[in-house]
Amino acid sequence: MTKRLYIETVGCQMNVLDSEMVVANLRQHGYEVVQSTEDADVLLYNSCSVRQMAEEKIYSAVGEVKRIKEAHPDRVVGIMGCMAQKDQAKIFDRAPHVDLVIGPGQLHQIPDLIQQVRAGAGPQVMVSLGRKEGSQADIRRSHETFDPLRDPSMRPTPFQAYLRIQIGCDKFCTYCVVPMTRGPEQGRRPADILLEAQTLADQGCKEITLLGQTVNSYKYSEDGTTTRLADLLRSLHEIDGIERLKFVTNYPKDMTEDLLRTVHELPKCSPYLHVPAQSGSDEVLKRMKRGYTIADYRAMMERIHKFLPEASVSSDFIVGFCGETEEQFQMTMDLVREYRYKNSFIFQYSVREGTVANQRLEDDIPLDVKKRRNNDLLNLQNEICLEDNQRFVGETVQVLVEGPSKKAIKNGDDGPVVQMTGRTHCDRIVVFDGNRRQAGQMMDIVVREALCHTLIGTVHTKHFGPQVFQLA
Repeated sequence: MTKRLYIETVGCQMNVLDSEMVVANLRQHGYEVVQSTEDADVLLYNSCSVRQMAEEKIYSAVGEVKRIKEAHPDRVVGIMGCMAQKDQAKIFDRAPHVDLVIGPGQLHQIPDLIQQVRAGAGPQVMVSLGRKEGSQADIRRSHETFDPLRDPSMRPTPFQAYLRIQIGCDKFCTYCVVPMTRGPEQGRRPADILLEAQTLADQGCKEITLLGQTVNSYKYSEDGTTTRLADLLRSLHEIDGIERLKFVTNYPKDMTEDLLRTVHELPKCSPYLHVPAQSGSDEVLKRMKRGYTIADYRAMMERIHKFLPEASVSSDFIVGFCGETEEQFQMTMDLVREYRYKNSFIFQYSVREGTVANQRLEDDIPLDVKKRRNNDLLNLQNEICLEDNQRFVGETVQVLVEGPSKKAIKNGDDGPVVQMTGRTHCDRIVVFDGNRRQAGQMMDIVVREALCHTLIGTVHTKHFGPQVFQLA
């Protein structure tokens, strides 16, 4: 008999990838994915601990299925991912109807844990060792995850996939829980990465995004040979069928000349770099223990502009971090004005249990000040996005078509039309009137209008002369 799985994912690309692998694993055990909690035998919630809002979203979703569990005690409810690793048995205090708590390093054990619950073994907790709960070798092994199982149906599109090359983090920024929830930094074996990339290509994937907490610090040593991200990109570039390569998230001090030169030399490598700055103030960066100064960050940006003058760069910023003065916040505003990021992900500082900031620093910025700084920085970034996108109007850009946009069907002059969406090589979103058969194709789009976060265009007609491409 087919078993039914409902899965809900909150958080970063790592979580999206984890959910895909869990589904692929459970399909091998006879499960099919359903879209309604009412129809499911097993309900899994893949959690995030980066911000309190993400945790509350999971608790809210799990709370909504309590009545289902009460009416059908045989159904299994589980929380997996970073929040499970961080809170562990505490989850049962807040949500006693939960059956499973599974850390990111134990996801491959989910089928067996479900069976144990159904056999009457009671609630199950399976998490990795803490950073001080064993030898380094044992801790690393406990955080290792599984990657070979892939399920194209669980990806945002069948033509794009995430590929993990690194797990964990050793940077220990004072605000961040990732070193505790994802464990020590570990690079995967290059041979395993290449084999998985070939599998993705065989499944029809055209764009691969390499994932790591600090992906550009990737390193793997074996038999006297050390492989770094630049070496890995050169090997991946040779795989037939893969047309684009991206990598996120980057750490400023590991953005080396060798890596940037490699991206410049390899046509498949996207000249799009996500490099979080987090703050424009050296004092705030020191309290965050980011490990670099604004001078270091500027030197990195100079390297980027030297080797990839056409690159688009995006960033992350935290506003309202402990002790941030108005002057220090204005330094962040100035940094955004200086580098005119393609886009920025802006967050209000959220206290995380178990971090150094929670233990040693005071969360002393009022909520209304955090909100105002968030809005000010967001408004500035949006102004820059809108201004900079205007330069693409009239240009032709190459787009990997992902599928129908959120609007999908819209009314045109001659009746309903399908609005398609895709991304340029530099990760800009483009929408245009087309048809669903174009999904997965590389198409030339003439930009007719530019909005803050979207370029609007029409399909290029080759009869109007030679193409002139603008890297967008």
